[in-house]
Amino acid sequence: MIIKTIHYNILACALLLGASVAATQLQFGAKPLIVTSIKPLAIIAKSAAGDAAQVQYLVPASQSPHDFTLPVSALRKIADADLVVWIGADFETRSAKLMAKLPDDKLLTTMDLSLAQLQNSEQSDSDDHSMEADPHLWLNPDNGNKIAAAIQARLGLPIKDIISRQHMARLKAELAASADKTYLSHHEAYAHFAAAFDLKLGPSIRNASGGTQGAKTQYRLRKTIVKTNISCVFVEPQYKDKDAAIIAAEYGLPVVELDTQGLSQTLSERAYTEFIDRLVVQFKACFQ
Repeated sequence: MIIKTIHYNILACALLLGASVAATQLQFGAKPLIVTSIKPLAIIAKSAAGDAAQVQYLVPASQSPHDFTLPVSALRKIADADLVVWIGADFETRSAKLMAKLPDDKLLTTMDLSLAQLQNSEQSDSDDHSMEADPHLWLNPDNGNKIAAAIQARLGLPIKDIISRQHMARLKAELAASADKTYLSHHEAYAHFAAAFDLKLGPSIRNASGGTQGAKTQYRLRKTIVKTNISCVFVEPQYKDKDAAIIAAEYGLPVVELDTQGLSQTLSERAYTEFIDRLVVQFKACFQ
């Protein structure tokens, strides 16, 4: 309790200092600072703001956003920010109480926007529903555009798409040949991507928060692998050496890396389009 109180007091002091810094920056015409919880939101923010804002993110590549606790250095970034963008309390559980301390005009919770939502009960046979809705919102380009528009509105920038309808249509055409293919994923993270591009949603080893699923789900999963023509196992860079690799070896399935966090993506005005393009290429690699 004492440690938590100290943490909150540090945040309160940092916010006061940050407000003063932000006011000084605005006075001298400095670019506003957007701080996002995870890199995918930084990719969207940079694509939305371009050179009109600075963009930083908090969760390092080696950490899971589901259980990442903000260090003091992150509190300083939040205090200095003009806008903080995160998914929400169900996704970044350990950051929830700290984010609740921020004023409404400084915080953008993407789960509160009118985005395409998917219920876990509709997307899998899992009996371990640790999240009410799939929080991997950024994998649907429609959501990417809506989050970008919210960021642009907060900063008073012109509203524009960060990935065009025409580009999305071309990518959907590229993926048409993979629409009836089946894959296994490390955890439930691809529902928004599958829905956006009319793809089949494959079974997963872990639930949406990355937690191990129950014995009943694991039993059903192995029955599905045996009777289904699964082409590969998708793993993400930070999970490649875990249980997905074990199951892949057990059933003789190739392992394909799918970088859903955009860890290798540079931040630029075209970052989100490039990120989705790379995901499409990686997804098709499973079936080639």
